Amino acid sequence: MAHSLVCPETVSRVSSVLNRNTRQFGKKHLFDQDEETCWNSDQGPSQWVTLEFPQCICVSQLQIQFQGGFSSRQGRLEGSLGSEALSKIVDFYPEDNNSLQTFPVPPAEVDRLKVTFEDTTDFFGRVVIYHLRVLGKKKE
Repeated sequence: MAHSLVCPETVSRVSSVLNRNTRQFGKKHLFDQDEETCWNSDQGPSQWVTLEFPQCICVSQLQIQFQGGFSSRQGRLEGSLGSEALSKIVDFYPEDNNSLQTFPVPPAEVDRLKVTFEDTTDFFGRVVIYHLRVLGKKKE
């Protein structure tokens, strides 16, 4: 059974926040399980989220819920372990809708992930995400 691997000790960073309003649109809303809150990026050619986990994990799935009209046509998941450079794990192709979308990930042992959103559906390059979940197992 795959479990969400993002925990309070996971350090997250995002490319931008709309109008720098972290209270209303900040990264914490990616993981709060609240249907009313979201991360809203500012405009730009590509947006990203990085996650640094407190231990090694084995990723099996990525789940993302966009706001329709503010999604991405192409995404890339990269990962690394320790001081290694990030390397591509998989490309994924989201649909432009409000549904929670699940993307399979080839087994990868990492302690750092970067999710990059390219070719956004919004003219200005903004991305709105209500939920971001990394599923898999913690390595013992």
